[in-house]
Amino acid sequence: MKSPFVESLEYHGFAFLNRLARLLSFRMAGRVGSFLGAVGYYIIGYRKKITLDNLTQAFPELREKERRCIALRAYKSYGTVLVEGLWAGGQAEDVLVKTCRFVNPEIVQKHLNNPHGLILLSGHFGNWESLAGAFSLRLGRPIAIIAQHQRNKRIDAKLDVIRTRWKCRMIPMGIATREVFRELRDGKVVAMLGDQSGPKEAVFIDFFGRPAATHRGAAAFSLKSGAPIVMLFFVRRQDGVYETHFEEVDCTGIEEYTNENVIELTRRHTAILERYIRMHPDHWLWMHKRWKHTEYYQSTQPVEQEA
Repeated sequence: MKSPFVESLEYHGFAFLNRLARLLSFRMAGRVGSFLGAVGYYIIGYRKKITLDNLTQAFPELREKERRCIALRAYKSYGTVLVEGLWAGGQAEDVLVKTCRFVNPEIVQKHLNNPHGLILLSGHFGNWESLAGAFSLRLGRPIAIIAQHQRNKRIDAKLDVIRTRWKCRMIPMGIATREVFRELRDGKVVAMLGDQSGPKEAVFIDFFGRPAATHRGAAAFSLKSGAPIVMLFFVRRQDGVYETHFEEVDCTGIEEYTNENVIELTRRHTAILERYIRMHPDHWLWMHKRWKHTEYYQSTQPVEQEA
């Protein structure tokens, strides 16, 4: 547990960056974030070893120089996400909506009036943080977002204010199940991220060629409620604006709620996420310990006997 002094230091550093970000233009916020990400990669080196190991496992066909280039860009992307997220909290509606544009909105629009609600699923890909407000405004619907509390309660409270400014409501992870079903029963939109490591007891799905503990939540919610899953990915363009790509997760043949169908639907949406990460590898959060339970899982599998 962190001391009160360390937590206070974290909060004041966060508050300073928050005030600074709101004084910047959108383009400058991206540049400052990119610079901070480069500092994180070259000087601080936070989880750099994990990042490079993840990239080595995911892209063994690439040269080390190419993987290091992806890693640097991923750190810059993460820094950009952080600063742009703070920047977005202080912007007017007409400014914020200009930061993202929908590429194929018809995919999500056809489900907005579904009586069973709609599940929007993404990962730590592109700018998942600051675009929630812009996305909700463009969609024209309020969104309930499942979010994990930050350990620093003062920072967590500030982030909630930023995240809920534009038609977004936060659902704490601890009470998510009950709240999510209530929202879906009312025909509302629920958003969640589905790419962080699950516990050892989670279902293991192949992700970049390795079994990874994967949360079943999105698939279970969908099959129990009848709500479709639409995935969305924020792809950053050279002008800093984000293109929002939608992709519906196919439930054909697995509409009934069973354990096998939950696993299959989880496998399907995980495959879509992997495809987008392969197209834009610098957009994903490679410093996360995504495969931390893989060795445990492999050690529990029966050894095949040679014939």
